[in-house]
Amino acid sequence: MLRRKADQTHAIALTVNAAVRQGKAEPRMLLSDFLRHELKLYGTHVGCEHGVCGACTVLIDGRAVRSCMQYAVECDGAQIRTVEGLADDGVLNVVQQAFHRHHALQCGFCTAGILMSVTQFLAEVPAPSEEAVKDMLSGHICRCTGYAPIVAAILDAAEQLRRAPAVAAST
Repeated sequence: MLRRKADQTHAIALTVNAAVRQGKAEPRMLLSDFLRHELKLYGTHVGCEHGVCGACTVLIDGRAVRSCMQYAVECDGAQIRTVEGLADDGVLNVVQQAFHRHHALQCGFCTAGILMSVTQFLAEVPAPSEEAVKDMLSGHICRCTGYAPIVAAILDAAEQLRRAPAVAAST
């Protein structure tokens, strides 16, 4: 007869939004749950829990990752950026401002994940075509907006970032 060994918790330390944060996680605790329940960062939303909807997207070492598909213990020592880390001292960044200007959100559930993917996308593709933006967005499910205002906001943000390169470093 197999006996299940009780899960042990592991102390992990991450740099989240430029601050070192520590907590405990069981080996199978998802990063999304660790961020929300251990670190009380509720901006990372959990939708499908299968990596399909994109609501839980965060940046891990600069790469957009579905936090519902990543174990927290695997991120020990990593640099994590969540939607809470986009604004600077309460001032929305260029991408967030563009989303506001274009009314690119309604219920807002998907918005945090989209903002995180857009952050990586615009860092890699500073002058995207509308088609490239739509392709990037294909990894996100939004049931409210029809995507048109989101696409417009991303293209606007890209243009703003190209006009003010010094601002790009803070996105």
